[in-house]
Amino acid sequence: MHIAIIGAGPCGIAAGRELRRQGFTDFTIIDALDAPGGTWRLHNYPGLACDVWAHSYSFTYAPNPDWSASFVEQSEIQAYLADCAREFGLEEHLKLNTRILRAQWQTEGHWILETEAGESLRADVIINAMGNQHTPLYPDVPGRDSFTGDSWHGTRWNHSVSLEDKRIVVVGSAACAVQVVPEIAKVAGKLTVLQRSPNWIMPRGRKFYSEAQKRRYRRYPWLIKAKRAVQGLMMGQVENAATLGHKRMQQFEKMALDYLHKEIEDPELRAALTPDSRYGCKRGLVSDDFYPALKRDNVSLIAEGLKEVTPTGIVTSSGGSIDCDVIIYCTGYRIMDWDRIDVRGRDNQSLAQALDGTPRAYKGIATPGFPNYFFAMGPNGLVLNASYFRTAEVNVASIVKLLRAMRDKNSNTIEVKETVTAEYCDWMMNRFPQYSWAAKDCQSYYTNAEGYPPFLYPGSFKAYQKAHGGISLDEFEIQRTEEQRQVA
Repeated sequence: MHIAIIGAGPCGIAAGRELRRQGFTDFTIIDALDAPGGTWRLHNYPGLACDVWAHSYSFTYAPNPDWSASFVEQSEIQAYLADCAREFGLEEHLKLNTRILRAQWQTEGHWILETEAGESLRADVIINAMGNQHTPLYPDVPGRDSFTGDSWHGTRWNHSVSLEDKRIVVVGSAACAVQVVPEIAKVAGKLTVLQRSPNWIMPRGRKFYSEAQKRRYRRYPWLIKAKRAVQGLMMGQVENAATLGHKRMQQFEKMALDYLHKEIEDPELRAALTPDSRYGCKRGLVSDDFYPALKRDNVSLIAEGLKEVTPTGIVTSSGGSIDCDVIIYCTGYRIMDWDRIDVRGRDNQSLAQALDGTPRAYKGIATPGFPNYFFAMGPNGLVLNASYFRTAEVNVASIVKLLRAMRDKNSNTIEVKETVTAEYCDWMMNRFPQYSWAAKDCQSYYTNAEGYPPFLYPGSFKAYQKAHGGISLDEFEIQRTEEQRQVA
């Protein structure tokens, strides 16, 4: 069988490595960009770094002794991913600068993929490894196109515009903003940060590794393994911290508030920065320099949302006008944007429509109606209390396990059963109310417009591993071609 992997980020690289490890050689990793890395190749805004420890934000089978610090920036992560693609023997499988527009399931039992350049590609199996932090989300306010200055989304940074001494408005105060604001505050003439709602922020505590430390990591790989184990235990507490009624939630909230009180002396600013939601409702943030940046003389925080954009600036929710030269939207992404590719499954049904509202995916990797189509990180296929890389490894291992079983049984088509999927999704629905990120009074990117949380798995990483450990073809409908039936 020929396998098409769409996306050359962490998930695509993990899928390629696992396929090779399991004896599959006929596969292609397709990416619209010019190099591996996914999100870390696409995005390059000032201050962009990972908020997970570097030694944990890497493949378990490819530890990196040369990380420069406990938390590293975009260029270092992208270089690591490119190195992994090369070391895993994936370069010969890469098809870069190729954007897939459409994928159509054929009744003969394979997929046809159409590229932006008009090329048609055939694949027996598709692994969707596109990731979920790609499509910029802009605020839906009037006048956004009327602004006569420069404006852009934080994830599509315009490096050609100098920000020196400019009047700048940053719309948003979450993950992107806490990294962007400290950097542009150093050069801006006047920087205004619009905060619609405050976030829980912990100190990052970034430390740089000396050359001697790196040498020790290279010489004694078990030191990295031990560090990952300790970090894993600490990250493991995040699930409890997001569980309503759990004492760990109160402990995390106290740590964040203690940090806020230590850094912000102004009672008015401190009140504006005090979260009004429970921990875990929104993505927990880490930063050493966001609070200090807000105390600079050239920076001001306005605890309001954006009401309107004018030709010369913006209007806040309360009607206040602010003139500026540059507007930067740090307003997040469209999560689970499955319509980036027009995928048509059995009976020509649309994947985007099938996953609209209340998306259903069995264990985050497959959905009924789409034979031989898998998600490397699909709906509810990400675990909150583990590194993205670890979840990706679990998901792709399950996918390749199914493909191997499919090959061994001489079948050409598998499709997850409707009954199995419904039972699994009902189980998740019963668990969602335990968590702050799925609570009905929580407004965040973890939930969609229908109030459904399509992003996270409602449980621990250990439970997720166990669920995937039992996955088998018994949960899938299996078909063979007529030739295969005759051979069998």
